[in-house]
Amino acid sequence: MSEFVLQPQNETVGSQPPDIIRRLVWKICIATLILMAIGSATRVMNAGLACPDWPLCYGELVPAKQMNFQVFLEWFHRLDAALIGVSAIALVGLSWWYRRALPNWLPWASAFALFLIVFQGILGGLTVTELLRFDIVTAHLGTALLFFMTLLVIGTALTPYQGTGNVGKLPWIGITAAILVYLQSLLGALVGSRWALHQCLGTSQLCTVMYSHIFGLVPPTVATLAVVWLSWQRPALHPALRRLANMAGGLLLLQILLGVATFKLRLQVELLTVTHQAIGAALLGTLVAFSVLALRDWIANRETNNHPIAVTVTATTSVNGLH
Repeated sequence: MSEFVLQPQNETVGSQPPDIIRRLVWKICIATLILMAIGSATRVMNAGLACPDWPLCYGELVPAKQMNFQVFLEWFHRLDAALIGVSAIALVGLSWWYRRALPNWLPWASAFALFLIVFQGILGGLTVTELLRFDIVTAHLGTALLFFMTLLVIGTALTPYQGTGNVGKLPWIGITAAILVYLQSLLGALVGSRWALHQCLGTSQLCTVMYSHIFGLVPPTVATLAVVWLSWQRPALHPALRRLANMAGGLLLLQILLGVATFKLRLQVELLTVTHQAIGAALLGTLVAFSVLALRDWIANRETNNHPIAVTVTATTSVNGLH
């Protein structure tokens, strides 16, 4: 049987190890999305070096004397990251403690998530010590998105789900769309970390970087629209997959509108820029969740087709048990 299939629950629903792990993972997911939004706000508000040292801020855990809005943004960004790090350690501990009641891949996936958040913390320190070097800032966001995606894979894989076996090639198209959106997000991070829009509009420098992000929108847009369109073409598709596909389509449209507005207003509205990045992360997360559920559906259908005799015997036994 597939590793995605949860073990039967013999105790109260919600008290089983998979339920405990899943709830913790979703909470970390929300905190990570907030962390990325705060990180974006820190950048656009020029608060990346508001705390000149690391890991402390002005040599203190809470820099009360130096506290202003910029210092608060950078300090709170670090606080949220630290809380997520502690939660990731708890996730690893619980995953290994309950490993006998969990899928075999889960402890290793949680360990990988912990590795990513530790690496993310190191990059966070380097952004300060290296004075916001653009490649480190870009890698900082890229690692955060990888951590976010890893959590979503774990949480979605542990979510109770019974597919309809009617996904076709949707898992692979969804994965392709997610990868393309991730790469587009990296381009966006590069544009932001190098202030390419300001440079191009002001001095005609770094225009190649800016236009790579603008024209790079085409492949992920096409792939995401393919997910939406093919989902509409399958009436028997699971409702959860259909909702996720529709959500991805809506987020894509909103993201494009935000991108156009951000460009037209030349990054002058900070809230608009932060929302643009947050919606991009939400779109990526939606595509990841869609892909995992679709892949679970595809794997279950394949196993059913490969073992028709076992399925028939199981069904016959269940029917005879009713008499």
